[in-house]
Amino acid sequence: MIHIADNITIDENEIDEQFVRSSGPGGQHVNKTSTAVQLRFDVKNSPSLPEPVKSRLKKLAGKRMTEEGVLVIDANEFRSQKMNREEARARLISLITQATIKPKPRKKTRPTLGSKEKRLTGKHKHSDAKKLRKKIKPDS
Repeated sequence: MIHIADNITIDENEIDEQFVRSSGPGGQHVNKTSTAVQLRFDVKNSPSLPEPVKSRLKKLAGKRMTEEGVLVIDANEFRSQKMNREEARARLISLITQATIKPKPRKKTRPTLGSKEKRLTGKHKHSDAKKLRKKIKPDS
């Protein structure tokens, strides 16, 4: 069991981890060992997550979420399989933790009377300055 928040825990069986060959430096070691981790978590069919958390997680995940509702996290920063596995799980926990936070609803606000007056006086000053730049007509 992976503990996420007070009321959210994920069973180990819900997480699918595959180990693939990593790219980058490492010489022969990289060419013969599978150290990179591809973690898959089925968000859509997970009984552990409540619906509001699932919808927020879908927004947070972005391109990491497939159309089927599977979250895919790739970790290949380290040379050891164990470290990459821990990194992938930490990223999963971080994403789900962020999704548990309910955003505050936006309150509509209106500009104050003073700010409206200040804006209009500024516009009038600018307008007057531009009027003074015009050529004077001879008949006036």
